[in-house]
Amino acid sequence: MTDPNRLTLFYSPQTRATGARVLLEELGAPYDLHVLNMKAGEQRQPAYLAVNPLGKVPAIRSGDALVTEQVAITIYLADLFPQAGLAPTLDDPLRGPYLRWIAYYGSSFEPAVVDRFMQREPAPITMSPYADYDTMLGALEAQLGRGPYLLGDRFTAADVLWGMALDWTMNFGLVPKTDIFVRYAESITARPAFQRVNAADAEMAAQHAAAAGA
Repeated sequence: MTDPNRLTLFYSPQTRATGARVLLEELGAPYDLHVLNMKAGEQRQPAYLAVNPLGKVPAIRSGDALVTEQVAITIYLADLFPQAGLAPTLDDPLRGPYLRWIAYYGSSFEPAVVDRFMQREPAPITMSPYADYDTMLGALEAQLGRGPYLLGDRFTAADVLWGMALDWTMNFGLVPKTDIFVRYAESITARPAFQRVNAADAEMAAQHAAAAGA
């Protein structure tokens, strides 16, 4: 019988879902994986499109609640497990900045990085969701320069989101390897939760590649 207290993470290795799994590990949350082999196109099958019509991971099911979108999942999970202390409470002065920088990831950083990756001309600054790439990145670098974490000395769920994002985008040359970005990403990826998930991801990805090529 399925434990109603356990979460289900719809998952594929070495994707944005990796960050959600790292966060679950950091929170000490009980969860099960519903693994999709994206190399075999399982994310585009009707069964998963009923979960997320966009065919994207991650998605989280918690009882009757279904949550998609990486930013929403980050906020939802950290609030669901307050005992882990990874989300400032509503009356904490850090709550506003915490939400600001989580939202900044989805509304500014990702659109800018995708435009850069696709070598697309950005929209005029008055219409662009991120102003321009250098301004967007400069604001982030200035915030992280106050470190060691995004909100100073306090590690939060936002750091899992941003540490994973910067590690990934620097590896692909989409974000410059500045001292601040490298130091910050390394501080997150050195944590035991990331190390566990990264090792499991490598093994799972190899299995998926073999299955897709069979």
